[in-house]
Amino acid sequence: MYIVPGYLIYLTITVAVTIWVARSLHRNGALFLVDAFDGNRELAASVNHLLVVGFYLVNVGYVLWMLRTWQEIAAIRQLIEHISERVGVVLVVVGLMHLFNVFMLSRWRKASLRNAAVVPHG
Repeated sequence: MYIVPGYLIYLTITVAVTIWVARSLHRNGALFLVDAFDGNRELAASVNHLLVVGFYLVNVGYVLWMLRTWQEIAAIRQLIEHISERVGVVLVVVGLMHLFNVFMLSRWRKASLRNAAVVPHG
């Protein structure tokens, strides 16, 4: 009974959150990437764009995949529970993706700094 409104609410929330997070990561991650790539702005911009594209693909794919698991919803309470569960899972996945990316870029930066300290300038 409430399945179609549930889909629409779920998709509206998750797509809006996906767009907001992607824009925020793109804007605020640019400086971090420039530093991680030792001042190479072109490489940082390219990686930033690729990360955002990958983020959209994984997140939108996951959001759409989660639609198939829904059952019939007969009451508003069930609707709220299903939407909050699905949105919560998407937010956890987005958070884990973000932490993984930051972890990997931090490792890249540390390795870059170690290599720069070892290579003699002259």
